[in-house]
Amino acid sequence: MYAIVATGGKQVKVEKGQTVDIERVAEPGSTIDLKPVMLVDGDTVLVKPSELAKVSVSAKVLEEFKGKKIEGFTYKNKSNNRRRFGHRQIFSKVEITKITKSGAAKTTKTEEKSETKVAAKPAAKKPAAKKPAAAAKKPAAAAKKPAAAAKKTTKKVEE
Repeated sequence: MYAIVATGGKQVKVEKGQTVDIERVAEPGSTIDLKPVMLVDGDTVLVKPSELAKVSVSAKVLEEFKGKKIEGFTYKNKSNNRRRFGHRQIFSKVEITKITKSGAAKTTKTEEKSETKVAAKPAAKKPAAKKPAAAAKKPAAAAKKPAAAAKKTTKKVEE
């Protein structure tokens, strides 16, 4: 069984017992949960977010270290404007402790409750009376425009 997890804007393939270097996530010695993007267990492949809600990937942070130095250089042409800079990203060495699939009973009940609440709120917020009122204002605005145009033409005639 292996999983693909998302961390630090990247995706990493992990298995139980594997050591992986990722961008700094927590203090050394602590345990973290990583967000799974995909889980493969033999012939079963879980990809949907509703299926992945049942999956957990736990890891233990072993140590922190600095990565390779990245050097950069910027300049602006013809203005004697130059700048050199460097950066060393801090990484965490992480050991994957377990990849588990939990039961679906608890997750399903909470999903059903949240779906019913979301469906009920938008229906209550839509009053039908506002649409005709907005339509009534449009002809009034259109009636004012020709009157303004008539005044302009009369001014031109007088000059």
